[in-house]
Amino acid sequence: MNAEVTTFIESLNHPWQVEVSNQLRQIVHASIPEVEERIQYKKPHFLKNGHYAAVISPSKNAIAFMIMNATGLEVPKGFEGPADRKWLKIHEGDSPDYNMLANLVVQASSSL
Repeated sequence: MNAEVTTFIESLNHPWQVEVSNQLRQIVHASIPEVEERIQYKKPHFLKNGHYAAVISPSKNAIAFMIMNATGLEVPKGFEGPADRKWLKIHEGDSPDYNMLANLVVQASSSL
């Protein structure tokens, strides 16, 4: 785990954002054992074989979790974005399906 990413997540403004971001980070690491992580464009990026796999993007009132290489993925309602990348905005009080997100990350990153 990258210390910069840890510092970034721990310095988020709201405890719920820290909790959600840590959960998403754990999902990515469990789904892509060889994942690399770094801060790029001022947010945590996760790479597999040098290709972007996922991004955690905090905003004032949400955490957006972006899955890259998403062309062909069947994503549930609530996801946004073009065919090649999809994101889900998670707000305070939401209960995202982390297992479903993990499955999508595995599928999307399998060809990277």
